[in-house]
Amino acid sequence: MEPRLNLLGNTVMTKFVKYLVSASKVVTDSALPAATQELVKLRASQINGCAFCTDMHSKDAEHAGETQLRLNLVAVWREATVFTEAERAALELTEQGTRIADAATGVTDEAWANAAKHYDDDQLAALVSLIAEINAWNRLNVITRQPAGDYQPGQWG
Repeated sequence: MEPRLNLLGNTVMTKFVKYLVSASKVVTDSALPAATQELVKLRASQINGCAFCTDMHSKDAEHAGETQLRLNLVAVWREATVFTEAERAALELTEQGTRIADAATGVTDEAWANAAKHYDDDQLAALVSLIAEINAWNRLNVITRQPAGDYQPGQWG
């Protein structure tokens, strides 16, 4: 499969991507646990059907020490026993925030309250920012049909 657009070969897209990368550093440098960040990125990417991001974030998570068992079970986290209550709250918020158009109310008060039990305000801000960010990346890659499979951990810094 050939991409519809070279994301780094187009002046406008290159500038936009630089801003997204800059924004992502805020989340990466936050107190939101790194493992949670990877699980969130992977789950949103699965929901959005973003093969490029699913490839990237599963490999980056494994490279950072995440177990293959947990990575294999992200898509079915509700039935899996390998995630903490905090991770489960983050995954629920991710799903509702990613599928925002599927529910008339968007993110439920229950999902928000559950996340707020496990994360302080700064971590919640990072989590919300991360959900928004990964959804933007997913849309860029899906719309332009970026191919998956060749990503190497750490390739993008």
